[in-house]
Amino acid sequence: MSNKCNVVYPYIPNSVPEVKKAMLDELGMNSVEDIYKEIPERLRFKGEMNIPAPIHSEARLQRHVEDILSKNKNCKSYISFLGGGTWNHYVPAVCDTIGGRDEILTSYVGEAFSDHGKFQILFESESMLGDLTGFDACNTPTYDWANALAITSRMASRTTGRKEILVSEAIGPQRKLVNENYCKPDITVKEIKFDYENMCLDLEDLRSKISEDTACVYFENPNYLGFIETQYEEIVKIAHEKGALVAVGVDPTSLGILEAPGSFGADYALGELQPLGIHMSFGGGLGGFIACRDEEKFVAEYPSLLFGVLPTVKEGEYGFGQVAFERTSYGSREKGKDFIGTCAALHGMIAAVYLALMGPQGMKDLGNGILQRVAYAKNELSKIEGIKIYDACNFKEFVVNFDGLGKSVKEINKALFEKNIFGGIDLTDDFPALGNSALYAVTEMLTKDDIDSLVRAFREM
Repeated sequence: MSNKCNVVYPYIPNSVPEVKKAMLDELGMNSVEDIYKEIPERLRFKGEMNIPAPIHSEARLQRHVEDILSKNKNCKSYISFLGGGTWNHYVPAVCDTIGGRDEILTSYVGEAFSDHGKFQILFESESMLGDLTGFDACNTPTYDWANALAITSRMASRTTGRKEILVSEAIGPQRKLVNENYCKPDITVKEIKFDYENMCLDLEDLRSKISEDTACVYFENPNYLGFIETQYEEIVKIAHEKGALVAVGVDPTSLGILEAPGSFGADYALGELQPLGIHMSFGGGLGGFIACRDEEKFVAEYPSLLFGVLPTVKEGEYGFGQVAFERTSYGSREKGKDFIGTCAALHGMIAAVYLALMGPQGMKDLGNGILQRVAYAKNELSKIEGIKIYDACNFKEFVVNFDGLGKSVKEINKALFEKNIFGGIDLTDDFPALGNSALYAVTEMLTKDDIDSLVRAFREM
């Protein structure tokens, strides 16, 4: 900020000259420059930044930003087949209404300065996610699914005292990277091969790599490529025979029709909250969850806040509050087993609204509707010469191979974009074994006409 003129910038704190002077006097400084004097000259930018002049009018600023945003292409004007962790699901109006209430939207998760139902909503959210996954305990939301996987890896390592994590090759590439980074330097992460012929985990490779050092085996069902893992009971058996724990990554929209991880013997279930009433937001709108059995050896290792039903000072009345707060880094500070800060609590509360609105039957109907749309899309696309569908049991997502078209995924997506269609995610770098392929996602937002539009676009190519 320049000292040459006393301009009050409405979006920069302490820019009122009197306030700025009072702040500097309190700090014993003569100018704002004194705050940055520790930065060496070699690191300082000397020229002028190529940015527009400030807009002081709020109305003009709003119009300026809206003009910029209008250049974006979104899922309201384009048909989207993108997925891979952020999907175009329907967001009921009540989710926005409740999520936008002041006492919810501005409710910080560390300690509530004024709790207007936040604790109860988070308790209800955790409870419904527990019902969905087949477990008893669930945490407040992590940043996203990747963060949930990373935290689970360290939880499992502390529970077992072991320092090795085995993960399926067919998990989200970003989740894979975050997990490996979070486990450094003391936990080793190894990959289990994926069987690209049968589209499931390679059990022989799992048997060859699992050992007495393995803390946890992680796979996704459905996996990143949309394939449903049908060998889950055998995977759990192999892991438990070696004393390892099992964590299953799940898309919660699939759990109305697929068996819950808790019911087939897994030790953890984790996944993404975004499909549960949360808008896509430039790849954001994310929040991860971790569920497990209500056993001390598991619950004690949560770094996250947990909410439960607790007795109040008045006999016979109950309230909602934090459970075992002392195990968190908030309670034990530097002695904490793991550390956690601000989390995606708002998204957890919105997920509670969505799940309560849908109910068990609604989740079942959602899952069945997605299955039917996926089956139709796969069937229609497979009729096009030059296109191959990697066929197996799929939920929401499936792999389309274009080796026979003589065009790259990038070229195909560019052509689709010109027809107001967002094509699938390019898999050629992350999954070279699948050749020139893309990941296509189909949610309840797509109609038969939308899928037919994609098929026509390919035929015209």
